[in-house]
Amino acid sequence: MGKRVLLIEDEPNIIEAISFILSRDGWDVATHSNGHTAVDAIREREPDVIILDVMLPGRSGYEILGDIRADGNTSVLPVLMLTARGQAKDREMAEAAGASMFMTKPFSNADVLNAVNELVA
Repeated sequence: MGKRVLLIEDEPNIIEAISFILSRDGWDVATHSNGHTAVDAIREREPDVIILDVMLPGRSGYEILGDIRADGNTSVLPVLMLTARGQAKDREMAEAAGASMFMTKPFSNADVLNAVNELVA
């Protein structure tokens, strides 16, 4: 089972919290916070799962997810989308873009851990 996760998020508190809970569970956690270079970071780090924020500096998570799904090397990577906006249209946009799972902020540590483990199971 893969244990490498790339967290693409720009809020320091969320980066710290998610990194801590996943590291404690044995995950190798890499972080990235720039939307412009996120796809390069994915190619470079070759994660087993991606946690992707919707609102990032430079590019949206939806745009990044579109690039992930269009690339033959990353098209099947599991992606957990995080957003502060949890309306039905946000979920629909994430599904249409190809998100494997969708979670709204705030979230519980257990929910994130369970989601990531489920995505690589």
